[in-house]
Amino acid sequence: MNINTAYFAGGCFWCMTKPFDQFDGIETVTSGYMGGTTENPTYEEVKSGTTGHYETVKVEYDVALFSYNKLLEIFFSVIDPLDAEGQFQDRGSQYKTAIFYTNDDQKKLAEEYIQQLQDTLHAEKAIATKILPASTFYKAEEYHQDFYKKNPERYAQEQQDRANYKPNL
Repeated sequence: MNINTAYFAGGCFWCMTKPFDQFDGIETVTSGYMGGTTENPTYEEVKSGTTGHYETVKVEYDVALFSYNKLLEIFFSVIDPLDAEGQFQDRGSQYKTAIFYTNDDQKKLAEEYIQQLQDTLHAEKAIATKILPASTFYKAEEYHQDFYKKNPERYAQEQQDRANYKPNL
């Protein structure tokens, strides 16, 4: 197996795990924090929006079975890439979207994907998802891991809230 790692911030990490976790070739999906200045942040610190971290998922995948472009497709299928203030009902800097690249190939593929998406959308607003270099990933507390499996009712409610979210335009 040839395992590679990708990092995606797509709002609440509770909602970002299952979309990746359900495919063959995805080895692990871990909830955590990336991009901030506080070392070893807690959920409460990150949730406050004062640490600079994004709620992020770390996706470890077998490159023989799964491409980085497929990861990008999944990521963009579950976020609103035009929302610069967070995702759905989750507002604030910790819920903004970002792709954290680990090498030049990931950066190039992400840039190309976003450009194609921007061209396809023909939107007045630019894609708000940032492409940033990966930094230290801090694993979130254990109760955040596999949230959709441990708390299926709460996860279903989060998904329903996302589906019903109406932005203040």
